[in-house]
Amino acid sequence: MDKPVIMTVDDDPGVSRSVARDLRRRYGHSYRIVRADTAVAGMESVRQLRLRGDDVAAILADYRMPQMNGVEFLEQAMDLYPYARRVLLTAYADTDAAIQAINVVDLDHYMLKPWDPPEEKFYPVLDALLDAWHRADRRESDELRVVGARWSARSYKIRDFLSRNQVPYRWMLADDPEGAQLLAAAGEGCEISPAKLPLVITSDGTKLTAPTTAELAAAVGLSTAPATDFYDLIVIGGGPGGLGAAVYGASEGLRTVMVEQHASGGQAGQSSRIENYLGFPDGVSGAQLADRARRQALKFGAELLTARKVTSLEVKGQARVVGFADGTGIAAHTVILATGVSYRRLTAPGLDDFVGRGTYYGAAVTEAPECRDREVYIVGAANSAGQGAVYLSGYASRVHLIVRSDGLERSMSHYLIEQISNISNIEVHTGTEVVGAEGDDHLERLTLKGPDGERTVDSEWLFVFIGAEPFTDWLGDTIERDAKGFVLTGPDLTSAENRPRNWPLRREPYHLETNVPGVFAAGDVRADSIKRVASAVGEGAMAVALVHRYLEKA
Repeated sequence: MDKPVIMTVDDDPGVSRSVARDLRRRYGHSYRIVRADTAVAGMESVRQLRLRGDDVAAILADYRMPQMNGVEFLEQAMDLYPYARRVLLTAYADTDAAIQAINVVDLDHYMLKPWDPPEEKFYPVLDALLDAWHRADRRESDELRVVGARWSARSYKIRDFLSRNQVPYRWMLADDPEGAQLLAAAGEGCEISPAKLPLVITSDGTKLTAPTTAELAAAVGLSTAPATDFYDLIVIGGGPGGLGAAVYGASEGLRTVMVEQHASGGQAGQSSRIENYLGFPDGVSGAQLADRARRQALKFGAELLTARKVTSLEVKGQARVVGFADGTGIAAHTVILATGVSYRRLTAPGLDDFVGRGTYYGAAVTEAPECRDREVYIVGAANSAGQGAVYLSGYASRVHLIVRSDGLERSMSHYLIEQISNISNIEVHTGTEVVGAEGDDHLERLTLKGPDGERTVDSEWLFVFIGAEPFTDWLGDTIERDAKGFVLTGPDLTSAENRPRNWPLRREPYHLETNVPGVFAAGDVRADSIKRVASAVGEGAMAVALVHRYLEKA
C-alpha cells in the first residue's frame, strides 16, 4: 500500500524547504512528504493526489500567501480530504487570525514559526494529530449505513447516538436513489414501512430496523455488559466528572466501571468547541475531549458501559448496589454520582411536537451541514449557546441568538462575546423569547416575543441551550437532594434543614460525600458546584481521593 501523504504549502522557498526537511527527518519512513511553494500549486497537487487515490493524513499551510491565504487553502482542501488533519503555520503577529480560523475550517492546530527545536515544539503536536488520523475510520463503502427520513425524530436519535459515540456512518435519505435501493435490498421483496425506519446496516451486512440504543450499541461493538458483578468503584455518568473519576480511579488501581446511558462526554460532549479548557490553547470540541478521556480510562483498565440506564441505588451492608432498567445490577464498595445535567425544555406551545424534527436540545452537530445557507435560531445566553452560535455560523446564512435577558455579559465568557461580535452573520436579539412553534411534519415557523411585541418568522431550525436539570429522580429517598433535584454533599448536609435524621456528624465532613457513606457526587449534578468542564473533572478526581479514604477506614 502507498504511504499516506503529509503535505506542506508555504510561499517562502526557504521556509518550505525547512518544513519539508523537518517532516522527512521524523516521518519520511512512514509518510510521503509533498511540498508546494504556492497555494495554486498546492491545490493542484491536492487534486492530483485525490485523482490517484492517495490518502492525505495532514496538510500544513502558511497563513500569509499572496494568491490565497492558508485559511482559504485549507477550506478548499477540506472538500477533497475531509479527514486530513489541518495545521496553520503563522507568525506571532497572525495569531488572532489563526484563532479565528479555528471556527472557519475546524482547524486542528496552529503553529508559530520558527519552532526550534522541533523535538519539543513541532513533532509532539504532529504526532498527536497523525495518531488521531490513524484512529479515524475513513472507509466509505463498507462502513455502517443509516437510512431514514429527513424529519424523523427517531432517525435523528440514532445519528446523534452514533456521532457522540464516535462511530462513523453514512446517512442516506429513504427517498434518495441510493437509500431506496438499500431499503429494497434489505426488505427482500417486501417494502420496509416508514414505521420501521431508520434502517441501520452494519459493515458485515447485519440489518437493524428502528433499533433501540442498546441494540445499536451492541451491534457496533460498544461495551454494554459488565465483566463482573462487584467492583471497588462504580461511576454513574460519563460526562467530564465521570470520565475524570474513571481515569483517576482506574489509574490508581481501583476496579472501576463507568456506566453511561447515552454517550461519553455528557452535556459538554455536545459542545462544538471548548476554548477555555486548560491545555488546549487552540480549543477542542466536546466530542474530541470526551474521546481522549474515554481512551485514557480504557488504557488504565476501566470498564465503560454504554446504553445502560441506571434506575436504582440501594445500600446492602457494605455494598452499594446499582440497578439497571433491564432488572440486572452490579455492586461495589463505593459509588460516584456524576450524572450531570440536561438542557431544560422550552415550554412554548407546539415545541414539544418538533423535538428531533427541527427543534434540538444542544449543539446537534449532526444537523449542522443540513443548515447550510439557511437561517437558524438559537435560544440561550451562556457559553454553550455562544459556542453553538459560532459553530453554526460556518454553515447557516444567518444565526439568530435569542436572549431573554438584556445582554450576554452576566452569563457568557468575554472571549465568546468578542467572537460573536466579530462574526457578521450572527445577530443577537436581547429581551426576546420563543413563545410558539408551528409546522406540519417538522418545524416551519416560530413566534418570537420581544421589545416590539410578537412576530412570526420562518425557520426550520431551532437549537436550545437553556438552564440545567439534574438526572436524579431515580435516586428516590436514598440520596438527599435540594428542591431542584441537585445532590447535597458535605457541609450542606450538616444543617438541620437538610440533614437526615440519623446522619453521623463528622468533625471534618467529606465535602463530596452524600448522606450515604461511600457514595459521592461530582460535577454538575452536585448542588452548588461550579458548572464548568474543568471543575467537573477536578471534582471527579477529588472524589476518587475520598474513595480511597473511605476504603481505608471501612
